[in-house]
Amino acid sequence: MERFSDADIAAVYRAIFERRDMRHFKAGPVDPALLERLLRAAHHAPSVGFMQPWRIVRITRAELREALYAIVDTERRRTAHALGEREAEFMRLKVEGIRECGELLVVALMDGRERHIFGRRTLPEMDLASVACAIQNMWLAARAEGLGMGWVSLFDVDAVRTLLAIPPGAKPVAILCLGHVEAFYDQPMLQSEGWAERRTVDSCVFEDGWPAEPAA
Repeated sequence: MERFSDADIAAVYRAIFERRDMRHFKAGPVDPALLERLLRAAHHAPSVGFMQPWRIVRITRAELREALYAIVDTERRRTAHALGEREAEFMRLKVEGIRECGELLVVALMDGRERHIFGRRTLPEMDLASVACAIQNMWLAARAEGLGMGWVSLFDVDAVRTLLAIPPGAKPVAILCLGHVEAFYDQPMLQSEGWAERRTVDSCVFEDGWPAEPAA
């Protein structure tokens, strides 16, 4: 029988619903064997044309971690300014845990992606979708293991590319903060902070086509 046990099924759904984008971490290293399990989980993600476009750089040098923090902080301030009337509200949010997390990973798209056309001829962005699947695999596995993870996307791509000697054609898409936490948020932090609310499922799922715009 291919169906998982009820307990296993419940565990899968629990990881999905209790996963959080964590920004608060406590000190302490991540066990190397656990990190290896999480990386293997990421590497077993689905990918278009089985191209496996993810490349992961583990940051172990303190000066690189600090340089990444500076890049993110610069973009945080630029983003805040671009938000106009919500600038001050945004600046009060904690948007990363780069200095505190036990492990820092940079995830990038591979170079030479133009050679892969299977599944990408009309949707070239499917390489990014594949990398997102790898990150989600790691995220869910980390939650099941009791570790927090946060995806940081506030950074200048070229600055990170230069800092880490990422080759032309490759592209960093995520800085992942991974580590131990005091507790997981009861709900997404941006929701608890009043930044936004989760949409209902019905507002995002349609049948037999896109719904007509409501009459003015």
